[in-house]
Amino acid sequence: MDGNDDAQAYFERLVDVDSLRSFLEAEIGPAEQFDVTRHKAGHSNETLFVTWGDDEYVIRRPPPGEIADTAHDVLREHHVVESLQDTDVPLPETVIATDDHDVIGCDFYMVERLDGHVLRDEEPSVFAAPEHRKRIGEELVDTLAAIHGIDYEAVGLGDFGRPKGFTERQVDRWQKQLDWAFEVTAAERTVPPLETVGEWLEANVPDSYPHTLVHGDYKLDNVMYGPTPPPELVGVFDWELSTLGDPLTDLGWMLAYWREADDDPPAIPELTPTLTEAEGYPSRQALVDRYEAQTGISFDNPRFYLALAVYKLCGLGEMFFRRYLEGNSDDDLYPIMEDRVPALAARAQRIIDGDETL
Repeated sequence: MDGNDDAQAYFERLVDVDSLRSFLEAEIGPAEQFDVTRHKAGHSNETLFVTWGDDEYVIRRPPPGEIADTAHDVLREHHVVESLQDTDVPLPETVIATDDHDVIGCDFYMVERLDGHVLRDEEPSVFAAPEHRKRIGEELVDTLAAIHGIDYEAVGLGDFGRPKGFTERQVDRWQKQLDWAFEVTAAERTVPPLETVGEWLEANVPDSYPHTLVHGDYKLDNVMYGPTPPPELVGVFDWELSTLGDPLTDLGWMLAYWREADDDPPAIPELTPTLTEAEGYPSRQALVDRYEAQTGISFDNPRFYLALAVYKLCGLGEMFFRRYLEGNSDDDLYPIMEDRVPALAARAQRIIDGDETL
């Protein structure tokens, strides 16, 4: 079987096109034009682009095969996106959600497709000016502040999580996610520094922290900017890890991905946009300063939050590697996690040792 055959076989595991057509006809009415394609930019939940008549939609569904614990809960993701529709957080409009596995074999939801730029591999030419680059960073921070400023009780998310003890549970959860992955991946190679990092995180959880809605995967390439300058953030995506908890975990995660010109080479270049190294993009410290001014929340323990972010990324990478070994993904990123996770673990070790700072 060649690469095209592999891709088609994987696509057929993701969606029964005829069944989806029948479902959409019943839910939103018939359409003469219908097309479904897989968006390959993501690496966790699967994203499908749907053309339905003159309209464009996006479907989010979990990957096929066995998944770890509560990962990939797309209906939970839909719940938060639906709850935030009338807030200041920019989001696509929700359309449908279903737990009927007779349609495509799993839970899924569908939203309207937005138009704009996701800044991942390269900078759009229309934004290639210092003043636009500065605004990209400001919009990113301002939107994170808007998320953290949501009155989650008022929008119906009061039961969306347990903010008390959240950060302690984050450390425990990602230790367990790593353990789940190691059940399979340890036969290929081990990653000893992760035990040391996990123990350090357990011993250094902050005594107190604010309680807010958190996104869980907030970074530059999980948002979209409108198609023309000046840059305006028009959509926040990938809410699958969102909950109620410690907002500084979001800030640490965003900063762990944000590059400056004199940084060491990224441990996972395939997942780390380097465009923010260009002149005009704010420094990490400038982003922190703006966040603190917007929210009134102090980022007092950057070493912990940066180390936790990289540790979580190790967990994700190791789960990707397990999925590859079990034949449950055709994503080219997954097999290279054999080497990328140890490189990330070394970065986490440098952070806890104080050799890499904000």
